[in-house]
Amino acid sequence: MCAIEAGKRGRRVLLLEHNETVGKKIRISGGGRCNFTNMHTTPENFLSDNPRFATSALARYTPGDFIAFVERHGIAYHEKKLGQLFCDGSAQLIIDALLRECADAHVEIRTGCIVDEVQKPDNFSVATSHGTFRANALVVATGGLSIPKLGATDFGYRLARQFGLNIVPCAPGLVPFTLQPIDHQQLSDLPGISFDAMVSCNDIEFEESVLITHRGLSGPAILQIASYWDSGLDIVLDLFPGVALEDSLMRTKRDSPATLPRTFLATRFSARFAQRLCEIHAWSRPFGEMPDTEVRAMANALQQWRITPAGTEGYAKAEVTRGGIDTKALSPKTMETRGVPGLYFIGEAVDVTGWLGGYNFQWAWASGFSAGNAI
Repeated sequence: MCAIEAGKRGRRVLLLEHNETVGKKIRISGGGRCNFTNMHTTPENFLSDNPRFATSALARYTPGDFIAFVERHGIAYHEKKLGQLFCDGSAQLIIDALLRECADAHVEIRTGCIVDEVQKPDNFSVATSHGTFRANALVVATGGLSIPKLGATDFGYRLARQFGLNIVPCAPGLVPFTLQPIDHQQLSDLPGISFDAMVSCNDIEFEESVLITHRGLSGPAILQIASYWDSGLDIVLDLFPGVALEDSLMRTKRDSPATLPRTFLATRFSARFAQRLCEIHAWSRPFGEMPDTEVRAMANALQQWRITPAGTEGYAKAEVTRGGIDTKALSPKTMETRGVPGLYFIGEAVDVTGWLGGYNFQWAWASGFSAGNAI
C-alpha cells in the first residue's frame, strides 16, 4: 500500500521482500479468504501505549477507501459478522490486486531479498543479498513476531533501536490460552466444543464464542481478551451474559422441581459440556432438592467462572504482536521518525495492535497510505 501510493506520486520505489513471495500473511488470513477490513473501525479498536496515535491515519484512509479498492478490482466480498468483510473467493485476489497496482505505479519488487545492514551516512544505504541500494527515504514494514513460520523476525525492532527508537515490550496478541493442570484435566477431552460467553479481564469484555482445544481455550472471545491479559491474571467467563440467571434458576426450582441441572444447561450448551459443568461443580440433584443457597451459588458459578490461564500458545499461534516501536518517536500523520528524517515505520511493527476482525489489516492499509503520501 505504501509503495503503491508513493509510486502513484512519481517516486521511484523499490520494495524488498525477504520471503520468496509477497503477501504470505494475507494469504492465510481469514481462513484463506482474507478478512481485509472492518466497517466499524475506530481508534478505540486498537491497543497502544499512545491510544490516540492511530486516529490520524485511520481518518485519512478509511474502511470505505479499501472497500472501494476491492470493488475497483472486481473482488466479490461479504460481511461475515460484526462489520468483518471477507473475500467470497481466495485471499490471493487481494494480493493480486495489490501487485497490479504496484505494477501500474512502476514499483519494483524484489523477493528473496535479505537485508544485511542499513546505514545512513547521508542518504540511506541498504546492503542486501541482491546488492546495495541507496535512497532518500526508507520505510520499514516488517511486521511483528507473530507466526515465525511465515518469516516473521525482530528485524524491524533491531533497526529501530539502531536509530535510537524505543520498543514497547512485545507479547503475543490475539492468541489462544493454555490451561493450568486442573482446568486442563477437566476440559481437554472436549476439544471442538464451543459456546457463547462474555469473557472479561482488566475491565475489558468481549461477548463471542469460546472454543475448547486440546491445550486450552481459543475462539474469538478468547483471542480478543488475550490481548488485554497479563500473566497471573484471571479471566472471567459469563456463560449467560445479559440473563438474570438466579431468577431463572429459582423459577425452575419452583415450577419444575424435578428438572436436573444438566437438563437445564443442555438447553443452551452441548450435552457433553452441560454434563461436564455438572461434574465439575457436583450438581447432581434435581433443583427441587437443592437449597436456595446452592441455587444461588450455581448462578454465580455460571456467570463468574474464573480461570487463571497457564499462559498462551505464543507467537507461533498469535495473530498479532502486542507492543512494538514506540509511537512517541513517530509522526501520526506521516509515520516518519521525528529524529531521523526519511525513516518511516508502518503496520504491525509499530505499537498499534487491533482487535480481531479486520482491524489490523485496516491499520496496515491506513499507515501505509499515510507514509506513501508523505515520502
